[in-house]
Amino acid sequence: MRGMPAAAAIALLLWLALRYGLPPVPGMQAWPDRLWYAVGCCCVSVLLCFAPGIEAVAHERFVTPAMDPLAGAESARMKVNLRYLQNTLEQLLLFIPGLLGLAQYCGDGASMRAVTATSVVWILARFAFWIGYHRGPLSRTPGLVGMGQSLLVLLYVSARFAHDVAGPAGAAAVLGLFAGIELYLVWINRASRIARLD
Repeated sequence: MRGMPAAAAIALLLWLALRYGLPPVPGMQAWPDRLWYAVGCCCVSVLLCFAPGIEAVAHERFVTPAMDPLAGAESARMKVNLRYLQNTLEQLLLFIPGLLGLAQYCGDGASMRAVTATSVVWILARFAFWIGYHRGPLSRTPGLVGMGQSLLVLLYVSARFAHDVAGPAGAAAVLGLFAGIELYLVWINRASRIARLD
């Protein structure tokens, strides 16, 4: 976990450099154009992060006894790749709707650089997670910044949407409910850990 603050700082600096250093994305005044751009970013993210995981598993299955998925013959490498695939699928369910929503709240090509920056940081975080996981389970933690970024984007989009629907009270309700769920999960896991120690 010691690498997490450094990874978060690097990810933030990279995001800011891309957000403010890239040229504005052309032709982004209309919502359908912004949506299509975000969909394209999602496609590139899936192509670079999810498809290679599928390929890694498939290629190993073709040349090992793990060809039969029920034989239990997966190598340690394949088990990591399968876990990476599962985790990436879960992360995509946070990343994609957040990115599409972020495009909704970007009004022009300059602000759409946030969509590009979010995509690039997420892709690099997935690579860090996958490479780190092959080194050891604890080495994957720097790659978790992508999940944190996806969560922040999703919170932002959800709060903006709730504000549009019900004003400040709506945004506060959505953020408050999420914070309550998080606090409960921390509390119940802490209580469970204390019970195991007793």
